[in-house]
Amino acid sequence: MENMNEFAVTNWVMIVMWFFLLGMIIHSFLKASHDISPQQVVQLMSHETGSLVLDVREENEYQSGHIKDSIHIPLSALKSRMSELESYKDKNIILGCRSGSRSGRASSMLKKNGFEKVHNLRGGVLAWENDNLPMKKG
Repeated sequence: MENMNEFAVTNWVMIVMWFFLLGMIIHSFLKASHDISPQQVVQLMSHETGSLVLDVREENEYQSGHIKDSIHIPLSALKSRMSELESYKDKNIILGCRSGSRSGRASSMLKKNGFEKVHNLRGGVLAWENDNLPMKKG
């Protein structure tokens, strides 16, 4: 026991770094979604057929402008409408909202229901618009 205390005192920096790295590894495994940029979304959609863009904003937000070919299920209705997404369980699902917060929560819900290829649009539809990518109104 005395040797362990001596080791801990003389190597405290190494021990702190070890716990920090362990925490980072655990965090990466627990994170629900994989954040991707708008440009990465475009690449994913062009290379992986059958990818789905799911907009989880409210109806009025969706109608004011959304990503072309996205489908709309508000976050508040996602749990009750999860069955509509069953055919996409083995496909890439890109989730978007205004800024990326609600879509992060939606990512967690999908992961808990067995969806594995879940991606969160980093910065949401705002980032998509800022990159001058195509939007559709109505």
